[in-house]
Amino acid sequence: MKLGRAFELPFSNNKGEFNAAMTFILGFKPKDIAWYTRAFTHRSMNQKDNSGNPLNYERLEFLGDAMLGVIISKYLFKEVPNGNEGYLTKMRSKIVSRQHLNELGRELELDKYLESRISAEQFGENIFGNLFEALVGAIYLDRGHDYCERFIRMRVIEPHVDIERLEGKVMSYKSLMIEWCQKQKKVFRFEIVEDQGVDERPHFSVRFILEDQVISRARETSKKRAEEKASQRAFYAMQDRINASNHG
Repeated sequence: MKLGRAFELPFSNNKGEFNAAMTFILGFKPKDIAWYTRAFTHRSMNQKDNSGNPLNYERLEFLGDAMLGVIISKYLFKEVPNGNEGYLTKMRSKIVSRQHLNELGRELELDKYLESRISAEQFGENIFGNLFEALVGAIYLDRGHDYCERFIRMRVIEPHVDIERLEGKVMSYKSLMIEWCQKQKKVFRFEIVEDQGVDERPHFSVRFILEDQVISRARETSKKRAEEKASQRAFYAMQDRINASNHG
């Protein structure tokens, strides 16, 4: 099936500037800039095609996520010939983790190009990773698999993928601490309190408690992030003890 244009460009006053910015980020010239415009259009813009279908980055994000998975899997399959399925899956998860994709999107300052009726302060950290995935999806539709792989190699693999370093990267300190406590038969719990404070957005204060002793505290805008931060602080506070027990 032949793909048509994504939709008419809303960047009517800055077409040349946007085109130049995309060329710099991609490392090649787009053929159909409309796909990239769509990749930076938020649903709040309420863009629709002639059939009334929504035109924003969310479907491209879905496609980009799939392409990242395929291309990173292919890279790991070739680079780590002795890695089993479990190892390869774990390594791929580290490379395409939400945290890493957010870092990539922030590094490229992708939020600068986002068309939205919502203020930037209302977007969470994940907007960076979402836009990065949408950009990958746009590349695939505009230029195909080879250019998509070329971009991922240039922006993800070559500057950021170090197999040995990734092997030791912790994906979740909360999971690590829970696993250690269970293995050592230690009683632990997270105490969570909603804490409005002086902030406009609700915050949550979390304490990580090990056998009735408060090991760490953290405060974040979601329970999940607060628990993860408290777990990370607990890990560093107990690192020598954890390492000793793991090697004992």
